[in-house]
Amino acid sequence: MDKAIRIGVFGGTFDPVHNVHLRIARAARDRVGLDRVLFMVAATPPHKQREVVASAEDRLAMVQAAIRGEEGFEASRMEMDRTGPSYTVDTVRTLAAAHPEARLYLIIGYDAALDLPRWRDPRAILKRARLIVVRRPECDEALDPSLDGVHEMLPFEVSDLSSTEVRDLLARGGDAGGLLPPAVLEYIHVKGLYACP
Repeated sequence: MDKAIRIGVFGGTFDPVHNVHLRIARAARDRVGLDRVLFMVAATPPHKQREVVASAEDRLAMVQAAIRGEEGFEASRMEMDRTGPSYTVDTVRTLAAAHPEARLYLIIGYDAALDLPRWRDPRAILKRARLIVVRRPECDEALDPSLDGVHEMLPFEVSDLSSTEVRDLLARGGDAGGLLPPAVLEYIHVKGLYACP
């Protein structure tokens, strides 16, 4: 019987973390039988340097608040503590070295999977981690053949909710209560993030 620890890596800016993020993580955990899901909070994503609004520490605190009490969920500051831009290949290499007995799974959206062949050293990523791909609305484009046999699609109710939409709603004074975990919404209000009234 296979007793290898299964670790899912769910990276993102989480600016802010919202309910769909949590549903994705739960679905991946349950589908693949993950022992741990690491919410990998990005410090300086190379492709989003101008889009990040909240500080890395605030984004980490929101993830910690959101996952409190969730079995197997952990917030990681690994990428935050790394100097310079955060590349997935560096994170996967570090985790593989720290947990040589574990099986790594990278939880990514379909749009990210389409782009993965253009990431830094995709072959090194795929050598160390299997992909769990989350469907997005209108994701009809075929994945690159290099991903054949190293990914599986996550059965998941497609959602187009984004952190950008949540931020915009909060900035307008809208009610984001149905989109965010209560502890995250409270943190945003207390800290006055996203120009939330």
